[in-house]
Amino acid sequence: MAKQNTVLIRLISTADTGFFYVKKKNPKKTTDKLEFRKYDPVARKHVAFKEAKIK
Repeated sequence: MAKQNTVLIRLISTADTGFFYVKKKNPKKTTDKLEFRKYDPVARKHVAFKEAKIK
């Protein structure tokens, strides 16, 4: 069987609330770290979410 192209990553809130999203990423196609502006329900506003490894 072939190796999977996508890996799961964790998008952690920069508001330090501990909230995170899980997203798939193709590391061969996208080599840089992902950063999105998404909604943090704990902080109740849109904040930047940065990529981190899933432990």
